[in-house]
Amino acid sequence: MRASERGRSSECCYNPRLWNTAFFDGAHYAPYPNPKTLIATPVSFPMDTTHRIRAHFANSAQLKLAAVDVLTPHIARAAALMTDCLLADGKILACGNGGSAADAQHFAAEMVGRFERERPELPAISLATDTSILTAIANDYDFAQVFARQVRALGDAGDILLAISTSGNSGNVVAAVDAAHERGMRIVALTGKGGGRVGELVTADDVHLCVPHTVTARIQEVHLLTIHCLCDAIDASLLGDEA
Repeated sequence: MRASERGRSSECCYNPRLWNTAFFDGAHYAPYPNPKTLIATPVSFPMDTTHRIRAHFANSAQLKLAAVDVLTPHIARAAALMTDCLLADGKILACGNGGSAADAQHFAAEMVGRFERERPELPAISLATDTSILTAIANDYDFAQVFARQVRALGDAGDILLAISTSGNSGNVVAAVDAAHERGMRIVALTGKGGGRVGELVTADDVHLCVPHTVTARIQEVHLLTIHCLCDAIDASLLGDEA
């Protein structure tokens, strides 16, 4: 008998074959629900839960529509910079924390793999994925340097840094922007909440895509849409427009 099973009755719910017998809640045995009943019975949510869900959908859609005129020309310019970079044998580095790290990885995957159309691989690297590099730099130096040191190691003049921070104040993203400028790279910054410190660092040669909102979830949703717009525009520039 495994250690995890010692002292456990064979009639309790830990045996997956005995769903309709009983489970031990720490004090006594109680009837265990039949999974077929669980599947067949619709789950009802309080009215305020469905209202909140609908509000999330509505708020997200409203922000996207409200941001179209503000962001479209800047997204188009960012896509042009990225396309020129790639045509000149440059590469795109991407960084961010948490959900923004996932966005950086998502962008790199769309470039190296594909977006919606077949094409050759495009050079893009997420700086948020190598745990050995991230933990070594954080341990030996400081977490604020985890992206900057990678930018200095991998970035070249003419490359682009896609810097993602919903607040614009992530210390390691700010440091990465500084490092990218030192290397002669251009910045495409995805921010929100006014742009923060990243917004203060971007120059006229860079592109700042600042979502006009203060709620992190809403900003991230527009960031993802923006990334898809960038991928589509790059593909259209390289492969020709497609209706």
